[in-house]
Amino acid sequence: MQYFITGATGFIGKRLVARLLEREGARIFFLVRQRDPERLQALYDFWGCDDTRATPVVGDLTQDMLGVSAADRRKLGKKTTHFFHVAAVYDLSADAERQLQVNVEGTRQAVRFAEAIGAKHFHLFSSIAAAGLYEGVFREDMFEQAEGLDHPYFRTKHDSEGIVRNECRIPWRVYRPAIVVGDSRTGEMDKIDGPYYFFKLIQKLRRLLPAWMPAIGIEGGRINLVPVDYVVDAVDHIAHLKGEDGRCFHLVDPRPRRVGDVLNIFARAGHAPQMSVRVNAALLGFIPKYMRKALLALTPVRRVRDVLMKELGLPDDILSFVNYPTRFDSRETERVLKGTRIAVPPLEDYAWRLWDYWERCLDPDLFIDRSLGGRVKGQVVVVTGASSGIGKAVALRLAEAGAIVVTMARGKPALDAAASEFEALGLKLHTYEADLADLAQVDAVAQQILHDHGPVAILINNAGRSIRRAIENSYERFHDFERTMQLNYFGALRLNLNLLPAMAERRTGHIINISSIGVLTNAPRFSAYVASKAALDAWTRCAASEFADRGIHFTTINMPLVKTPMIAPTALYDQAPTLTPEEAADMVCEAIVHRPTRMATRLGITGEVLHALMPRVAQAVMNTSFRMFGESQAAASGEKTEPTRDQLALQNWMRGIHF
Repeated sequence: MQYFITGATGFIGKRLVARLLEREGARIFFLVRQRDPERLQALYDFWGCDDTRATPVVGDLTQDMLGVSAADRRKLGKKTTHFFHVAAVYDLSADAERQLQVNVEGTRQAVRFAEAIGAKHFHLFSSIAAAGLYEGVFREDMFEQAEGLDHPYFRTKHDSEGIVRNECRIPWRVYRPAIVVGDSRTGEMDKIDGPYYFFKLIQKLRRLLPAWMPAIGIEGGRINLVPVDYVVDAVDHIAHLKGEDGRCFHLVDPRPRRVGDVLNIFARAGHAPQMSVRVNAALLGFIPKYMRKALLALTPVRRVRDVLMKELGLPDDILSFVNYPTRFDSRETERVLKGTRIAVPPLEDYAWRLWDYWERCLDPDLFIDRSLGGRVKGQVVVVTGASSGIGKAVALRLAEAGAIVVTMARGKPALDAAASEFEALGLKLHTYEADLADLAQVDAVAQQILHDHGPVAILINNAGRSIRRAIENSYERFHDFERTMQLNYFGALRLNLNLLPAMAERRTGHIINISSIGVLTNAPRFSAYVASKAALDAWTRCAASEFADRGIHFTTINMPLVKTPMIAPTALYDQAPTLTPEEAADMVCEAIVHRPTRMATRLGITGEVLHALMPRVAQAVMNTSFRMFGESQAAASGEKTEPTRDQLALQNWMRGIHF
């Protein structure tokens, strides 16, 4: 049996060819734009055959008679039993002209070509999009009743089906698949489409919140998904049945789910929080269309919408289809598949495979150079306080990645020791001696750095001072608050103001502030430290808003407890679960690469949410910890004691929080 297939190199077509080749004596001819030996060999490897069974025919879907030469048409003869027209633009974001050219005119040329080579049957891969935005149940015998065809994808799929129905002079069959997702057995998919647009949002929720925390999601109409293997199996079976010409078959899930349910299924597959509270997108339908257009014409509204859609990784018009109003009857398909094992598997059974394949092979982040070297190689990066602890670990990673690393610190011996350590590793650390609590010294060293190295690409405000002391023990120690604020806030702020002008002039730059988890959890006994870090956090949020259109990024890292010399005076922390400086450096490097607005642990975010939603409960939790742990040896006299079981339990439960 001889077949001719357009779109055989595509996601669905390639699998249809593989299935047809399983039939005894099957000979395939498939349309290609050019003979690319490497690409053809990849296809033959997938199909497990050579060109004696699957022969490429050079042509172009948009050309007259598919652009196939007369010689190639003669080779085909009049032996083609089945002509499958699979090729089309399956993309909501494609431009209208391209969709018209391929979907409509391409179908017209395919019909003419099939007639010219004497094909016995013409099979069109249409789409449920041919129904447009029909309100209600769309049956398989319905076509003219389609409505809401304003979108070019809907219009061209409808018109291409109309060409087959009205112009094709050979027996035809039409297949309308629902939204086609990956293979239910392997998860394999070729592009981001349909529900995959929401996977990045789900991934971000997983990274931001613990899986047990309820999240807010959206609700909408029913979304119909089918795996590609079901589509191929169904078409292969239906196409070879007798007496089914002139019919249309809906290849859909007879049990479609609402948008919110689908997103939750994939959230479970991705180990992300469930969207327990859902906002029904249908509420937007009450806003007249002209009012929505008028709102989007306003610059502030348009910019906010564009940033939001970009941040979520969603195409511009995806929300227009969340309230999809159409249900699809599939009685004809169920009739012809009765008695076979061909059926749509439950989404819950294979969603995890789709998620796994997306995260390993399709996640857009995989195709972007997000290496540390790609960000910092040859760039001037300033890390304050890099003579020890977190700063030193970060500086080492940056130098290894090829950055020009500059640091400043108060102690010259420590700076010289760090520089010697770098030199022994074949790396260079540019050091400047300065007390960042002295604003005049900050001005001087900042200008010297600009003179010696030019504009700074990345500034990491890491140097800081922490004081662990209860307020009731600080009534006579106002200087504790002054000196903490002087370094953690005023010193960092002064450095920012010195280096920002050059960044603004170049319209590029990144400022990273090492803050504390205590700012999110309002850690008691650290009021001086937390207040100084909170001040810098607040300034950073304001600056980020002002410089959002200048190409300058700001990141706040709410760092959990790290094993550094800064916490050494507190013996209590000797057995507390802490990050190592190297683990903290990983967080900083991730911030450099991805440029998030904020980085925080799940515990930190949970603490912030708890303080926002149930402040008295949060206060009770923190007060319990406050009373459970005493002052440090620097603030209280007495013998050093081992932590109690209750203290150890609380420290492990609230890992990373300062006590």
